[in-house]
Order: sequence, then C-alpha cells, then structure tokens
Amino acid sequence: MGAADIVPGISGGTIAFITGIYFRLLNAIGAIPRAVFRYLIRGQVKAFWQACDGTFLLSLLMGIVGSIATLASAISFILTEYPILIWSFFFGLIVASVWHVGRQVRHYMPVLILPFLAGTVFAWWVTTLPASQLAPSSLIFFGAGALAICAMILPGISGSFILVILGMYVPVLDAIRALDFGTLLIFVGGCLVGLLSVARLITWAFRRFHDAVLALLTGFMVGALNKVWPWKETLSWRTNSAGAQVPLTEASISPLDYAEMTGQDPQLVLAVICASLGLLLVLLVEWAGRSDSGDL
Repeated sequence: MGAADIVPGISGGTIAFITGIYFRLLNAIGAIPRAVFRYLIRGQVKAFWQACDGTFLLSLLMGIVGSIATLASAISFILTEYPILIWSFFFGLIVASVWHVGRQVRHYMPVLILPFLAGTVFAWWVTTLPASQLAPSSLIFFGAGALAICAMILPGISGSFILVILGMYVPVLDAIRALDFGTLLIFVGGCLVGLLSVARLITWAFRRFHDAVLALLTGFMVGALNKVWPWKETLSWRTNSAGAQVPLTEASISPLDYAEMTGQDPQLVLAVICASLGLLLVLLVEWAGRSDSGDL
C-alpha cells in the first residue's frame, strides 16, 4: 500500500482489496472511535487494542511507512527512467484488480451498470482535471490531508493524485523533506479525520448496498486506467520540489501516435510483458489468499 500511495494514479485501497485485507482494514479503523470512549479513556489499554485490531493496524502502518521509506527513491527513479514499462505494469495490475473486485459481486443485475458507469465517469474525469495552485495555509494542509486519505482508501482513486490536482503534492513533499513537524501534524490530523469518517461511511454502505458499492468501486478502477495508460502526450509542465520540469497535464494516446509524436520507441512488446506481469501478480496474490483460507 505504501509503494502504491507514492505514485499519483495508483490507489493503496486497490492493493488492500486484492490482498484481501480491505474489509478488515475498514472494520479496524471504524472501531477506533468507539474503542477510545469505551476502553481507552478508562485506562483499559488491552481491551482497546483488541477492539480496534491494534496488532493488524500497527503491522500495516509499519509496512506502509517502511515501504515509503525504502521504495520512494526506487519508484521515482523507475518512473523517470522507464516510464512506459512501469506504467504498463501498473496498468496490468489494475486491469486484474477490476476483474478481482468485480468477482466479489454476489448478484449480478442490470441495475448495477448505473453505479459502475457513475464510478467510471467520475474517476476518468478526476484523472483529466488540471492541477490548481492553493496557498499552503494550515487550513489547506488539513483539508488536503482529509481529501487525500479519503481517496487513498478507495480502490481506484489515488490520494497522491488528489494532492497533485489540489496543487499540494509539492508543498507536502517539501514539508516532509524539511521535517516541518508542525505542518506535518496538521496534515496528519486531516488524514485522521478523513480516515475515521470515510471508513465508517464505506463500512455502512457495504453492509446495506454491497453489490452496488462494489460496482461503483469497480467503475473507479476502470476510470483510473486513463491515468496509468503508458503512452502519454504532455500538454503542460510543472516544476517539482527538486526544481525539475515534470509533466503536469497529459493526454492518453496510442503507441503508434506516441512513436510519431516523440520519435521514441513505444516499447510495445516489453510493455505487454510488464502488463502481463502486473496481471499475474494479482492472480498470484489472490491464489495465495485462497490457499491460506483453504478455499482451493
């Protein structure tokens, strides 16, 4: 999840879903507010820890933080040096995730096409939004954290991409690089508020509208494919935190158009191989999860 959340366009929620921990994560997060008032303020730390599945959340948090710390530089390097291949891998991963999430629907009915299309159109629209430029005040950092974490927990919507759209991706990275703990605490506070709110809302929605929510989330992932399409035409540029020019607004084009417009090799064969590896990875993760549960 941490590695996915680094990349604008990839959702940590998607990784949580295909690894089979999504609903456990929602339940654990949703249990925190009640556990705080029922146990923690009374000093019953052990009961609080058990009620909110503390060991699971701590393990997940350590994995996310460790992944960000160890893989951020590597992923940034690969995105810069081998963009077509890494985006092809992500494309295959999300395509397989669409199939995986779609299979969780209990009863396929024609009416489910409505939330599916709504999710697809919304996610596609989000991937085409130009970045804005907000003045990075404390309130903006708090709101950006709340919005980003809400997107991050939803399969198909990237929290880091939401920060790019808000114009807060660079300010947040700058705060991390400068170890601006005051600003980071405000941002994390927004993340906590958004996380606790959206987790309970999603859990409630799943309990009452299970198949419709899955159709919506599947649509989110289909729409997000526009962001991870490997061949792009750059329409505008921005300056990143290192002072380098990087793409800001891009449009998806065909491999043939990419070759004609850029004069570069579209690496079509290697791209197909990388996409296949991403698809295979999801299938292996699903198989491993079924093996652990004994459902072969």
